[in-house]
Amino acid sequence: MSINTSGGHAAMDYAEHQRTYAGFLYLAKIAIVLIVVLLAGMAFFLV
Repeated sequence: MSINTSGGHAAMDYAEHQRTYAGFLYLAKIAIVLIVVLLAGMAFFLV
C-alpha cells in the first residue's frame, strides 16, 4: 500500500497506522479461512 503522507500532520505516526492496518487485514483473512473450514467441517460431519 503506498499512500503519500507528505502532506499529513507531523504528530501522526503513519508507519504505525499502516502496520496496524496490515495486521488487521492479516487477522481478518485468517478468520475468514477458519470460518470457511469450520463451515465445511460442519457440512461434512453434521449432514
